[in-house]
Formats: sequence, structure tokens, C-alpha cells
Amino acid sequence: MTVPTYTNPVYLEYFADPFVWRHQDIYYAIGTGPAEAAVQGAEIWQQKFPLLRSPDLVHWQPAGSALQRPDPALGDNFWAPEVAYWEGVFYLYYSVGQGDKNHQLRVAISSDPLGPYQDVGEPLVDPKTCSFAIDPSPFQDDDGQWYLFYAQDFLDTDKGVRAGTALVVDRLLTMTTLAREPKVVLRAQHDWQRFLSDRAMYGGVYDWHTLEGPCVRKHDNRYYCFYSGGRWETENYGVDYGVAERVLGPYSDDGNETGPRVLRSVLGNVLGPGHNSIVTSPNGQADYVIYHAWDNQMQARRMCIDLLSWTAEGPRCQGPTWTPQII
Repeated sequence: MTVPTYTNPVYLEYFADPFVWRHQDIYYAIGTGPAEAAVQGAEIWQQKFPLLRSPDLVHWQPAGSALQRPDPALGDNFWAPEVAYWEGVFYLYYSVGQGDKNHQLRVAISSDPLGPYQDVGEPLVDPKTCSFAIDPSPFQDDDGQWYLFYAQDFLDTDKGVRAGTALVVDRLLTMTTLAREPKVVLRAQHDWQRFLSDRAMYGGVYDWHTLEGPCVRKHDNRYYCFYSGGRWETENYGVDYGVAERVLGPYSDDGNETGPRVLRSVLGNVLGPGHNSIVTSPNGQADYVIYHAWDNQMQARRMCIDLLSWTAEGPRCQGPTWTPQII
């Protein structure tokens, strides 16, 4: 019998910020495509976010685009979509803005996993009080309550934290309405999380650090918030996590002082692995980390998968890999 294998990347086209979910024994993937990611010269397409489908996590086929473009005044850059399914409706969470400024969180709905998804018409977070919010990630706890983890900017440096983008969580009153009572999940504290040492932001210059791309998984009654840290175009970018006893925290990522513990670059083979989601294998026996990584020439961020192991020291990914792997 032939043992099924895969070799990363599992999809050869540009596909950043990959989010994968399973519905009725089919895997679906949604991500940030080249047009959505472009800061300059973004193509003004009417549908946003490329979709893929697969029977096995390995063989992926294009399946159109998900989102009917909302009001063009919101901006041309559409980032990091994720989908939640609840009571017969699919909810697409995403951010939209112009470049690295004025990004707001939005949600769109559809009765079909492949869409089209229609924006509900209101931001999830008030842009007047939070001008930069990205990477929304829905999570449902065991009691049925939904939460939204996302990233936003902070400028303070109290108690050793660094200025920059960091993670928060808020409760969803409905799938399209937040309580607007965000709680801090994790802040940057280490050099490997630096985005840019002298970054002009908000009328000042900051030693800017970044935590982004939250993804929450509950394991053995503890909450693990995976995230990507550092600058997305560099070898320092990688995946780490914080852990908590309660979904709203407090979370701790102690132990990552020297770098990310889940995924990190392997120079000469894989650069900047990050922005992960997690999904269960077809046989239901294993968890896989879905993430993007650069090729050595940094031409594109492409979708990769690798096994997630829950060890005594915490979650660890058996990657990034670039040679044939058994699935």
C-alpha cells in the first residue's frame, strides 16, 4: 500500500495568511491573495480573498473568490480572512484599509462555504477609537460562547512591554456584534518580535514590535493562543503561543525570550513561516498547523502544512518542512 505523503508548499500560488476549516468532510482554505496584500497598485477586483478546496489537506484546487467587495471608500487592502460556521450560516471575518493605516474589522455572511459573502455593513470595532485592527480570529468555547481574537496597536511601554501591534480578545454578543470590551491577551516583550526599530507612527517614532495572526486552540482544559511575531518579510518572523486557564486570560508566553517556539525560519530552506491556523487531520487523529512561508527568493508566501505535537513543554510543530512528509 502506498503511504500518502506531501511536500511543502502544498499550494504553489501566492496564498498568505491561510485559514483552513472542514465542513462536511471537505477542507476549505481562504487567504490573502497578491491583489489583497499589495500596498501599492492593488487591483480593484469586485471579489476578494481566494478560496481553495481539498479532500485531504494535500491536494488543493482553486474555488473562486469569497467576498463581494464592500464600499470602495473602506480601502483597497483586504487582509487575513477567517471563517466561522454557526447555525447554518458562514461568517467571514477580515480587515480592510489602505496600506498599514486605518484598517478596520468587518464581517460578511453566506449560506455557502464558497460564498459569495456579503458584508453586513458595520465595523466590528469602532474605527474612531481604534484606527488599526487586523487579523480577526473567531473562537467558540465549550459552552457555545463565541469570542473574537484580533490585533491592534498600543503605544505605551509600561512594565516592560514594547510599543507596537499586539493581541486582544472580545466577546461576541452575536456573530456580527462585539461587546466592545476588549481585554489584552499578549504584548511584545522581546527583541525577536521587533518590526522596525525607528518606525514613524501616530505622529511619533517608535521602536515598533508586532504580535499578530492569533489562532486559539483549547487543549487539556487550557487555552493556547498561537500568534506570529516580528516582521513578516524577515527571517525572525515565526510562530509562538501564550497559554491561559480561562479564555479571557490572563495569558503568558514565558519561555520565548530567544525566539518563537512553534515555527521559525530554517535558513536556506524556509523563510518567515507564520500566520497559522490549526485543523484536524482527515482521520481525526492529529492536528496540523497551516501556515504560509516564503521561498528562498521571497517571490511569494505560499501555504504549507505540518504536524502539531502537544508535548510536555507545550505545543511544537514538526516543521517547517520542505522534504516529503507522511500525512
